[in-house]
Amino acid sequence: MTFQPEQLAGSRADLGALLRDLRKRAGLSQVRLAQRCTMSQTKLSNVETGRAGPTLVDVELILRALEATPAETAEVMSLARLTRTEWQNKRTSRRRGLEKRQAELAGLESEATVLRYFLPAMVTGLLATPEYASAGLSGSPGDKSVTLARKLERQAVLYDTTKSFTFLLTEQAVRWPLLHRAGMAVQVDRLISLSHLPNVRIGLLPTDSATCRGPMNTFTVYDHRLTTVETFTGRIVFQDARDIAEHLGVFGTYEHLALFGDAERNLLTHWATHFRS
Repeated sequence: MTFQPEQLAGSRADLGALLRDLRKRAGLSQVRLAQRCTMSQTKLSNVETGRAGPTLVDVELILRALEATPAETAEVMSLARLTRTEWQNKRTSRRRGLEKRQAELAGLESEATVLRYFLPAMVTGLLATPEYASAGLSGSPGDKSVTLARKLERQAVLYDTTKSFTFLLTEQAVRWPLLHRAGMAVQVDRLISLSHLPNVRIGLLPTDSATCRGPMNTFTVYDHRLTTVETFTGRIVFQDARDIAEHLGVFGTYEHLALFGDAERNLLTHWATHFRS
């Protein structure tokens, strides 16, 4: 099955309707199916009406109890995975106000303990100097002063030693000239400074390092419960365990190849010197 981003919002209702149709075709009442699945009739009713999103385990139990065919199972499981995914387009974010997005990010950062950032394109806001962060907002419409202030306020979370942060940056992400050369040198200096924090690891992926695949999307993994993926037109939020595991696997591959510690700081110093020359 093929889905467009706009379909994600209605996927839960579609899943419920599909499960309800399969139940009726099997000639089972909600009460009888709930008994077979060892779940309450209320929960099953909420799933069928789209009021509640079932876990993948719930869906597998229902399909087994209905003795669904392989084709039916594939269709339902594909849709079930989609219900654990959310599309957030940038147009909607701009209408709501970009500062609200900063509040959402602050909430995710406050709830998570282990945070992993894969950055193939540019430096993320948590690591940015005020000038770099401001330049990153240059394409956004309207007054950006409040958004910039919120973005910089979020950086305080880096000093919470109950959390651990790992940032993987490609050479392009660090060296992409978003600012004038002096400003870029200061930005690289900031990365060096932050790499000394006890709970912050900054890994570099130079262009001459061997990799098994090319970097594609910016993404962040919050603990083992949520992954966000950035695109030009918005972001995708994954909550399905398999999607999160796949992103953790990609992150681990690049983390194994990255430079950390003195090797990372020596390379950053070299790049900062280049910007100053």
